[in-house]
Formats: sequence, C-alpha cells, structure tokens
Amino acid sequence: MPQALPFFFEFSLRTASLTLSAVILTSCMSLAPAPETPPLPVPNAWPDHLASAAGGAHAGELAWQAYFTDPLLQRLIETALENNRDLRLAALRVNEASAAFRIQRSDRFPAVGLGVQGGRGRVPGDLNVTGRSQVNSEYRAEVGLSSWELDLWGRVRNLEAAALQTWLASDAARQAVHLALIGQVADGYLGLREMDERVTIARQTVATREESYRIFRRRVEVGSTSKLDLTQVQTLLNQAQTLLTQLEQARATQRHALALLVGADPGPLPARAPFDETTVLADLQAGLPSELLVSRPDIISAEHQLRASDANIGAARAAFFPRIALTGSFGTASADLDGLFDSGSRAWTFAPTVSLPIFDGGRRRANLELNEVRRNIAVSGYEKTVQTAFREVADALSARQWLTKQLAIQQINLDTQSERARLAQLRYDNGSAAYLEVLDAQRELLGAEQQLIQARRALLSSQVALYAALGGGTQVTSSSAPSAVSTPTPTSSESTR
Repeated sequence: MPQALPFFFEFSLRTASLTLSAVILTSCMSLAPAPETPPLPVPNAWPDHLASAAGGAHAGELAWQAYFTDPLLQRLIETALENNRDLRLAALRVNEASAAFRIQRSDRFPAVGLGVQGGRGRVPGDLNVTGRSQVNSEYRAEVGLSSWELDLWGRVRNLEAAALQTWLASDAARQAVHLALIGQVADGYLGLREMDERVTIARQTVATREESYRIFRRRVEVGSTSKLDLTQVQTLLNQAQTLLTQLEQARATQRHALALLVGADPGPLPARAPFDETTVLADLQAGLPSELLVSRPDIISAEHQLRASDANIGAARAAFFPRIALTGSFGTASADLDGLFDSGSRAWTFAPTVSLPIFDGGRRRANLELNEVRRNIAVSGYEKTVQTAFREVADALSARQWLTKQLAIQQINLDTQSERARLAQLRYDNGSAAYLEVLDAQRELLGAEQQLIQARRALLSSQVALYAALGGGTQVTSSSAPSAVSTPTPTSSESTR
C-alpha cells in the first residue's frame, strides 16, 4: 500500500500539467459580438417647461427613509419589504439565476472522479481456446475525467457569461420591484389618508345637515316655514349621506389594497392633521435623461439582458466549429486484489474526441438566427424601457408643476364657496333669498372641500411617482431595506469575467 503514494503523487503532477495546458488553450477566443449599448431613443434633455428645481436632491442618492419621513409610513414600508410576496418572488428568482450561473460555470472545469471496481466471472470451456472453464478476476482503482470540452471557440465561456448576465438582470429586476413597492406603499398610504380626511368632512357635513333637518322639521310642525324648504334640506342631507357611504366603501377598498402591498393588515391609522401640513417631501432634481441609465434598475436589468443575448450569439457561432473533448483515466488494475497497488499495475486511458456535425437539417443555422432575433428583441426591449422611464419622469414632472397650480386654484375656489355659502345663508335668514340658493351653495361647498383634498393628495402622489421614476435610493447602500429572501450578490470578479 505505501507504493501507492508516489504513484498518485506522480499522477497528480501529470494531471496538474495537463489541466494547466488545457486551461491555456480554452482561453483563446470569443465569437460573441462586441458589447454595444444602443443610443438613447429619447431627447438629451427634458422639455424646458418641465425643468426641475436646480437645488433639489438627487433621487438616486436619497434613501427612502430620508425621503418619506412619516414614522407610520416608514413602518408600513418596512413591513412591506419583509412580507410582500412579489418582492419575495423576485428575490427567489435571483437565487434561481445564481444557482443556474454556478451550474453553467462548472462546465469550464474538468469533472474529476475516483472510481474503484472489482469483478469476477466464469467463462465456459467452449468459449475459450483452452477448452476448459476459467474464472477471471479484475480489480481497478482509477482517477479520471470524462468529456471535458476544450473551449477553443468560447462556447462554454459565452454560455457562462450569458448565465451571469441573466443573474445580474434578475438582481436588477429585484431592485426594480423593491423600488416600485416602496412607491406603491407610499401612494397607497396617501390614498388612505385622503379617504380618511374626506370621510371626516363628509361625517361632519352629515351631522350638520341632520341638525338642520331637525330644525326645519320642527319649523314645519309649528307652521313657520314651508314643506318645500324641508324637502330641500332633506335633499342636502341625502346627498351628504350618499357621499359618505361611497367614501366609506372606497376607503375599505383602499385599505384592502394597502394590506395586500404590506402583506399584513395595516391596522387602524391614528388620527393625523391634514397631510399637506405634516407630509413634506423634498424637492427632487431630475438631472439628465442619460442619468436614468445608472439609476433606474429596470433599465439596468434590460441592459444585462442585452449582454446575455450577445453571449448567446457567441455560443451559437461557436457551434459551427469542431468540439474537442477529453476523456481519460489513470490508476491501477490487477487480476488479484492483493496486487492492485503492486509495481507494474499501472493502467491508463486517454481518449480525446473531435466532433463536428456535417448535416443537422439546418439546426445550428436556425439556432444562430434564433439568438440573433432574440438580441434584436432585447434591443427593442431596452429602448422601450428607456422610453418608458423618460415618459414616467416627464409625467411626474408635469404633474408636479400643474398640480401645484391646481391646488392653489382649488384653495381659492374653496374660500370663494365658503363665502358664498355664508352669504346665501345670511340672505335666506333675512328673507332676501329662497332656500334653493342655500342648497346650491352648500352643495358646491362640499364639492370644493372634497376636490381640495384630492388635489393635495394628487400633488403628493406625483412627488412619490417622481422619486420612483428617478430610481430613488438605488445608489444608496442601506442596511435597513431587508430583502424577503437572502440572495447572493455577484462579486466584482464574476461581473467582469
């Protein structure tokens, strides 16, 4: 048995030498097209009328905790990042792509295995030249590799690169889901607070009109007013009650939607002052459209998908060249188990193979065309993603600009309607106008109050949309944004290999 040690030591040296030579050979060339990012299919600057605040913060460098300062909203976002199923699914897809990459990467290295076998067999006399039956034995102990491809044309390396780019694309897609979830929770929270404020105003209006209805009914009973005025008061009450039931239904729907995003029941929200006074969102600087390429995770994901399609083209091109594979083993063999490691029992096999299909019915050509078409699809997808990002930022900037003006107009309209309602009530009390004038003024006042709240919420929602459209927080490493599932991160050596 001690004789086996120098034997395997010699084998290890030969294997290392063979492996080093093969690795040098396998780093010869790549047939993948040169990486090329398509030019931006959008203007180089935002429209002049959408220019953002010059002194605003860069959304990509602003963590969501610094942008959304409401403690309750922060708690909801943290809960959503822990429980949301879409984010968890995106994280699992990253794990899936990571495992697929490691499987593909293993093809670049030889699979070395140890095999030990033994057997005995009897051969009848009429099947051998001696005419007598024989019992033969064979015992082998070998270390070898099987069908290791010498990647002379870069087929295996390109498949590995494609798997790596797919992994990076899935990780960027997870970041896109992460950012979208933050924006959706923030917008859902603002929507719920909007419904709370509108319900509060509607309840106050119902209570006021119920009291007015009680007073007018008493007046009718004593004959101091007409029944027509009572029906007009009742009309006001019915309108307010109808609005209240509609708002209650809408609030319940909004709460259910927020619960789905958060992944848990958000519970009753504590009373808050009007959110235009307590929820202050920082001004954001849109920068240039080209900056979206490094801040929008969906664009980054589309670019990695484009790189993966380039690598797949290289692998498809390499299929037209011969494939060289090595199969071999080195070990000992003996007819007796005791002599398995004796001197002179050395045994080895070496079987390189070269294969090149001569006729495959156009399979390789069709495979190359398929990957070229898929690359064109990836280019179109990349350009569409950039255009969508441009539109989302432009829409958010436009909404912020015009909703600010709308809010100012709605505030003036509310002040005007409040004064009109006061004057109409005063004219009715002095007998100078019919109650129909009060009815119309009160109806318009309630509508103005509701519209002002909607305008305030819409303005805040546009700021949330702008933060998400600009890739908010994607350039910030934040330990307080947990992933639903622990995912490995590609190392710099892997991403540049």
